[in-house]
Amino acid sequence: MASSGDDGRVVVDLRSAAESAAGAGEEDAHAPPVHEIESLCMRCGENGTSRLLLTLIPHFREVVLMAFECPHCGERNNEIQFAGQLQPKGCCYSLEVPSGQLEILNRQVVKSDSATIKIPELDFEIPPEAQRGTLSTVEGIIMRAVDELKALQDERKKVDPQKAEAIDQFLVKLRSLGSGEAAFTFILDDPAGNSFIENPHAPSSDPLLSVRFYERTREQQAALGYLVEPEQPGEAVLPDSAVGSNSGGLQTEPHGLVGAVAGRRAIAQGNPDEVSAALCRYAAPEEVDVLPSSCGACGGQCETRFFSTKIPYFREVIVMATTCDICGYRNSELKPGGEIPAKGKKITLHVQNAKDLTRDVIKSDSASVKVPEVELELASGTLGGMVTTVEGLIVKICEALKRIHGFQFGDSTEEWKKKNWEDFNDRLAKLLSLQEPWTLILDDGLAASFVAPATDSLEDDKQLIIEEYQRSWQQNEEFGLNDMDTSSADVAYNPNNT
Repeated sequence: MASSGDDGRVVVDLRSAAESAAGAGEEDAHAPPVHEIESLCMRCGENGTSRLLLTLIPHFREVVLMAFECPHCGERNNEIQFAGQLQPKGCCYSLEVPSGQLEILNRQVVKSDSATIKIPELDFEIPPEAQRGTLSTVEGIIMRAVDELKALQDERKKVDPQKAEAIDQFLVKLRSLGSGEAAFTFILDDPAGNSFIENPHAPSSDPLLSVRFYERTREQQAALGYLVEPEQPGEAVLPDSAVGSNSGGLQTEPHGLVGAVAGRRAIAQGNPDEVSAALCRYAAPEEVDVLPSSCGACGGQCETRFFSTKIPYFREVIVMATTCDICGYRNSELKPGGEIPAKGKKITLHVQNAKDLTRDVIKSDSASVKVPEVELELASGTLGGMVTTVEGLIVKICEALKRIHGFQFGDSTEEWKKKNWEDFNDRLAKLLSLQEPWTLILDDGLAASFVAPATDSLEDDKQLIIEEYQRSWQQNEEFGLNDMDTSSADVAYNPNNT
């Protein structure tokens, strides 16, 4: 809500400031509005004024600049906070920094408020609250940590000389890393998924830089502001017989369920064909289930609708759609259903004509994408899961590269880096214009990706090659299959078990 201060100025809340800034036209882009909010001064207890400015930092994301001033006691402070949406998954970047290579230390780093920085060689960790969100370099973050540790050394030497001496010795080691005298590993772990380490070789892979995307834990979800129900120890799902024998004699339906009695019966009988037939149809789902969820943009309560269907020549899949009535956020994705295949799958498509660009493509979270002709390679987890076409996949890759690797597009970027990106963009444009035939490779260790064939029989489509392979131990470890134990479920769902 908006209120008027003593001098007649309108004070606007943060939500209104964000909405008005987001809805501003191009004519107002160069003059973003500054909004004022009455705030309590923590020094004198009187009311001061906080000024808010929603803006976009190049090569970073949307931020809110805040400046507080109290006219009664003169207290002043300023702060910058992240204003964009949280990513669906957390990210963990690991950069190997060899000794003597100062150019590695100059790589730019985007660190959000929720990111943790670790250097295993020194058993050193910078928690999220120690350094706020910043745009810096590897060397800059290390030297800032040195300055913060050194700030109170004079007081420590008076109170605890032994501890101060130990910190001095540690600072010597930390400075040696910042000057490139020793090799170390720089790890940036961000549950919000909004941190980033520059890859100067992008879009090609960097042998010194690895990135991993992961699902957030309940504790991390709660720390980011999501609504997380506390886990009840010893809580178990009651069998149908126990649910049906309530004192009231009423059958309890799961929260948010939209009539899926036939679906639950088919699931209990373990018949996937009946599950698909009972829950939905390919074009129009017969029954849609609804689950309570949390919005990925505002953190409020919303609903996720899903249904299961079977795609010809592929497998059973689950289509999910999330909508938020509070902020208007929408998201849709497709998840593989059924059991995990025993082998991985590699799909190779030779794109030769315009019809090949319109082929349907299902890319799962676990699939990597390669285009050898332009030396393009995306690791598994990049872009997430999506349902699109061959042309749409290339377009989304172009958009993601421009958004993620924004360091290579700024005014301060070296000319040779700009030229490399311009040449790469030209080569991507040639893929869509089909000036030359090219190859699209989807490598999915969980065999959850799909490219539609051009003929009724897969054997007759000579441009599409599907190969199955045995997963390596490292792939099974990454997917969590090495430690997975399904023996209890196998016994429970055994139809011969009485």
